[in-house]
Amino acid sequence: MRFQPNVYYFKPQGIPLRELEEVVLLPDELEAIKLYEVDGLEQIEASEKMKISQPTFARLLGSANKKIAEAIIKGKAIKIEEK
Repeated sequence: MRFQPNVYYFKPQGIPLRELEEVVLLPDELEAIKLYEVDGLEQIEASEKMKISQPTFARLLGSANKKIAEAIIKGKAIKIEEK
C-alpha cells in the first residue's frame, strides 16, 4: 500500500501560490523518498517493497531529490501529485 500524505502542497512562506512556479512530485517519487529517507530502508529493500528494480528505485529517488532541491533553491512550490 502506497503512502498517502495529508498535505499536497508546500510553498515558500509569504508568496501566494498563484505567483509561484511549481515542481510536481509523482506518487512513486514520494514513496521512494519516504522509504529511503524517512523509513531508513536500504535501496534494495525499498525497491522490493515497491516491486521495482533497484536501478529504477535509484532513478526515482534521484528525480525526487532533484525536484525537492530545485524547489528549495529556486523558491518554487512543491505539488504532490495524487494517484
